[in-house]
Parts: sequence; structure tokens; C-alpha cells
Amino acid sequence: QVQLVESGGGLVQAGNSLRLSCAASDPTFSSYAMGWFRRAPGKEREFVASISRGGGSTYYADSVKDRFTISREITKNTVHLQMNRLKPEDTAVYYCAASRGESYDCWGQGTQVTVSS
Repeated sequence: QVQLVESGGGLVQAGNSLRLSCAASDPTFSSYAMGWFRRAPGKEREFVASISRGGGSTYYADSVKDRFTISREITKNTVHLQMNRLKPEDTAVYYCAASRGESYDCWGQGTQVTVSS
């Protein structure tokens, strides 16, 4: 089972940017579709963005569309989430996840993103 390690979280002011990274241990990284999810305090986990195995297709939640960009570096077994124009409502723990089928099977431990107003 692939192991995922997120990094890049932190505390930023509204309007600024952060870049999250997720490193995968599996050398067959390119066989996984990858996604980012988040869980805000007191809320359910929600989908943020996903990217297909080859990186040719991306999907975003409406709340982050045009602000966030998901990308992957297959040679480095890494997926990124560039987050621009951050808002206080983006505050959450962000999780990276991997899928070989219809569901996400592997999850990272999460990284905290806090956006101050």
C-alpha cells in the first residue's frame, strides 16, 4: 500500500498563497489517480481537487476553482496543490489521497492550513 506524506501547510494571511506537496512511497505512483481533501473544524471531510493518472485531467470543488491548482511530478512521485488567494474559510487539515479504482484507498496524515483574516 502506498504511503503518502504531506508537507507545506502553515499559517498565512488571507490573500496569500501556499503550496502543499504530497510525496508517495510507491514507485508505481503513475498508476494512481490522486486527490486532495480537507476537513475544517466541526465539518465533514470534503473534496478539494483531483488529478488523473497521467495528469491530463483535473477536477476542482467549486469553492476552490480558479484559486487552486493541482499538479503532479511523476518522476518525483509527488503531487502538489498550489493555493492562491487564500480565504479564512480555507482553514482546514488538508489530506492527500491515492486511488487505483473508484475510491481513494490510501491517505496521508494531513497538514494544517490556517488562514487568518
